[in-house]
Amino acid sequence: MSLNNTPSSERIHIGIFGKRNAGKSSLINALTGQNLAIVSNVKGTTTDPVPKAMELLPLGPVVMIDTPGLDDDGKLGPLRIQKAYQILNKTDIAVLVVDGTVGMTKEDEAILEKIKDKSISCVIVMNKADLKEHVSTVSPSVDAAIPVIWVSAADYTNISELKDLLASLAPAEDAKHRLVGDLLHPLDLVVLVIPIDKAAPKGRLILPQQQTIRDILEAGAVSVVTGNNKLKETLASLGRKPSLVITDSQAFEQVAADVPEDIPLTSFSILFARYKGNLETVVNGAKALYSLNDGDRVLISEGCTHHRQCGDIGTQKLPAWIQKHTGKELHFEFTSGTEFPADLGKYQLIIHCGGCTLNEREMKYRLKCAGDASVPITNYGTVIAYMKNILERSVAIF
Repeated sequence: MSLNNTPSSERIHIGIFGKRNAGKSSLINALTGQNLAIVSNVKGTTTDPVPKAMELLPLGPVVMIDTPGLDDDGKLGPLRIQKAYQILNKTDIAVLVVDGTVGMTKEDEAILEKIKDKSISCVIVMNKADLKEHVSTVSPSVDAAIPVIWVSAADYTNISELKDLLASLAPAEDAKHRLVGDLLHPLDLVVLVIPIDKAAPKGRLILPQQQTIRDILEAGAVSVVTGNNKLKETLASLGRKPSLVITDSQAFEQVAADVPEDIPLTSFSILFARYKGNLETVVNGAKALYSLNDGDRVLISEGCTHHRQCGDIGTQKLPAWIQKHTGKELHFEFTSGTEFPADLGKYQLIIHCGGCTLNEREMKYRLKCAGDASVPITNYGTVIAYMKNILERSVAIF
């Protein structure tokens, strides 16, 4: 992530759905005033979901996701349609683009039902209003509460009105919804412990660290960043007691030993669990660790797709720590990025990353999938704190 850009996880995600040649890509180009999406008269030009981060006034920073046609009948058609439906799991606003010369079809109505089932804000865009042969009505089965707007991506008819409509459908911002700022007062001192090891990206801080520093600044507090090998010296040199210490989960045990008990301590992962609205769930999930038996399957899932290196926390350190602490022979499976198994029933525990690259809706979707399958789910920092017997201390500040 560029230091100058809003993270994807903090942007409103707008999913563009519809049949082939309904004008989905053309609509994106019209909304942005740029030729961002490839447009062609050949059906099926968009074969995979294509996310594009941008500024869309009056909404602000968004991610627009162009999706494959819902009627793709090619050899890979079913897989492409499945990918389009998966995008609903991260969509904050769904835009259903309908060819105005044809009207609503069974494919349009099928995805509209899914959108309603998931309680996603939606607008139906009847495209090609510039063509004389366009139909005059929308399907009578459409819920009257869903707004419908006629537009032309070709001559920009009602595009400005569509932008205003999208802005009205945006999720309301919760001023109290903060990463750490609501725990702080102006001029509070916060120490961030960030190990610099082989897995640390060269020349930059990772996204959770960047976002935490930004939220501390917005609270009017002061952040001090140090490595885990310099923590004692840092604390001794401050001149006053910090209000909070936040550590990378990998250094939890050492940091807990170095930070006096009267100083609140937590981790980036635990902060993100609270921020994404799932702290109670992941705390309870961590307690399932010692109910595991030999041969049980554990899924370790990451939201991003960073390059794996020697000593990677997800694929190497966590499995080793869990095997050691449980004394069980377990089978570990790993996923990353947008891939998340549809069938979770074969797992006895899911351990997820903090989810800094996932928006709130997608993180809650994954939690719901785990809940529906009755599989405990926790995250990296929470399960590490539990294994090190410092979980109670690390959530006490909340």
